[in-house]
Amino acid sequence: MVMNVANSYRLQEECDVLSLVLAKYRGTINLSEFKAVMLASMRSLVPKDWDGDHEVAWGWLWENVERMLKNLMGKPQVQEKALERLIMSLTEDAVNYLRREVYKRFFALAPAGQDFFKQSTTRLYWIADKIVEMTIEMYREPRRMVEDISA
Repeated sequence: MVMNVANSYRLQEECDVLSLVLAKYRGTINLSEFKAVMLASMRSLVPKDWDGDHEVAWGWLWENVERMLKNLMGKPQVQEKALERLIMSLTEDAVNYLRREVYKRFFALAPAGQDFFKQSTTRLYWIADKIVEMTIEMYREPRRMVEDISA
């Protein structure tokens, strides 16, 4: 998260993934208590270098992360169920349409992508199916999926 503080979209993505992980936690989540623990830990890790500017900067970062996370609390469970219902309701024709639209939109947004996707339609459909599978797995097992995707 710290590496992406200057990029608000990327920071939001990090918070989105963290919210998926937190949604699997069965206890009480108190984000404001985490801030106190985080700041105390940082102070003890770099006692000679830590100053008021560090305190303000880290406090600002956590307040932004906390705000984003609070906006997401409770949503992953609802989104996962809605996504499962959508996927299970798709007919074969709808699945084929989805597969075609994935590439149609991808190539419209990134025309250079066509140079890297010169496989058969069957292979492209398999990749599109894998994307849908990974999307639902991101809700079910976010830690494993982050590791798999990042590998």
